Amino acid sequence: GEMSGHHYFKEFGNCDSGMLPWLIILSVLKEKNISLKDLIEEAKRNFPISGEINRTVEDADRVLEKVRSEYQAEAIAASDIDGVSLEFEKWRFNLRKSNTEPLIRLNVESRGDEALVKEKTEELLGLIESI
Repeated sequence: GEMSGHHYFKEFGNCDSGMLPWLIILSVLKEKNISLKDLIEEAKRNFPISGEINRTVEDADRVLEKVRSEYQAEAIAASDIDGVSLEFEKWRFNLRKSNTEPLIRLNVESRGDEALVKEKTEELLGLIESI
């Protein structure tokens, strides 16, 4: 899934659906007997995120390569499918080019450590802005 609401499902012919995620959420709400607000608060605590941060850059490819070279040696998993996605023991990030604007888009996530998300977001933005 992604923040824009596009979610793709193998069981749905690898097609995009906005309806299926809501049906799944309704099922989880019923199973846990909690409100949507409580479910969202739980998810935010367990999986803090930076939110998508956009920066205008002159040479997005250069920025992606520099960030990749700076972080890849420490990563436990890497993917270049959509920009640079690197995963570490306690956090991960994705940095990708916009296809329609001269921007790069950064997302940082962790498992339950909001301070780490903030620290790594600031660190990455500092590197990006120095390039």
